[in-house]
Amino acid sequence: MQLRHLLLCSVFIFFVLYAPQPLLGLFASHFSVSPATAGSLMTATMLPLAIAPLVYGLFLAKRNPLTILKIAMFVLAISCIAFTLAPSFELLLLVRFIQGITLPAALTAMTSYIGVTFQADQLQRNMTLYIGSTIVGGYFGRMLAALFTDFLSWQSFYYVIALGLVLFALAIPKSGKGASIHAAKSPLLYLKQLKDPLVLKLYGAVFCMFFCFAALLNYLPFILQDSFAITNTRDIGLVYSGYLLGALASIATPWLLRKSSTPWRLLTWVFVFYSLTMVLLMSQQLLLFVIAFTGFCGAMFVIHSSAAPLVNKISSAPASVTNGGYVSFYYSGGALGSLLPGLVYQQHGQVAFMTVLLLVCLVGLSLVYLAGRNTIRG
Repeated sequence: MQLRHLLLCSVFIFFVLYAPQPLLGLFASHFSVSPATAGSLMTATMLPLAIAPLVYGLFLAKRNPLTILKIAMFVLAISCIAFTLAPSFELLLLVRFIQGITLPAALTAMTSYIGVTFQADQLQRNMTLYIGSTIVGGYFGRMLAALFTDFLSWQSFYYVIALGLVLFALAIPKSGKGASIHAAKSPLLYLKQLKDPLVLKLYGAVFCMFFCFAALLNYLPFILQDSFAITNTRDIGLVYSGYLLGALASIATPWLLRKSSTPWRLLTWVFVFYSLTMVLLMSQQLLLFVIAFTGFCGAMFVIHSSAAPLVNKISSAPASVTNGGYVSFYYSGGALGSLLPGLVYQQHGQVAFMTVLLLVCLVGLSLVYLAGRNTIRG
């Protein structure tokens, strides 16, 4: 399978995950539910994403990831059509939960395919390109969902996603060079290999990173509405443009790594910057808020682009299990971040909300700093 084909599949898969996010205010109004309840549309998807990838990682250790990817894309296409037909908020949640069960199979299959097909510098480069595709999918998933809603209807974008998923799935080859993964001798043995302290610290930092990111992007429409009186879905989609600059930051990650003495040091300094943007995001001035949001997105994607290949280098477990663990911790943070901070926001507002995110981010900073110190001592 050609890498560019894989990247296009990734873009449409991330459309599925993030398209509802700028529409949460619309769903809250249409179904007469609270912001935290509307935010549960993201939690319903990220919760199984937090649990399933490690299981799928063990499962994929015995199977061709391209076959799993194709099946998952067909299921996601069907779920997109079902989402447009759901007559109640409860059924929307059910469809999102089904998508959450299916998405980790696709994500783990893609990262596992890259992990076993490429080595050394190619692994870093292609994993960075993959992460770039997730950024593109996340940004345009949000932006296009907002634009289609403004000019046509929110359902229309889901028809486009479903069609794209089917067409790209049909083009996936039945087998691919380098796609074969050796059968697992002992799943428990592989899981024990993930107990490496450095791996666990990196997983924990990734959890903190995405907790903060998912929380802010989930409740961004409500912050824009309450603090800056921005309610139009098109304008909300434009504010998400800061997210796209994260793609540029992630492309610069290999250069930043070459300039840093160790990946841990780069992660430490980027976490410091990530924390500073959260302080600025407490601002009530729209221009400063948008600038801080852009820096926030850039920092998150540099962390992600550094951590994903790093964990593949330091883990002794198979690529499918290593990446399954990474995705599990990543979306565990997303699942909790998409729900719990929203309760704080509803009761105490923007500053308290950002303070919670800052505290979680500082935990992530501590983890990468300690991991870096342990590496130097080792």
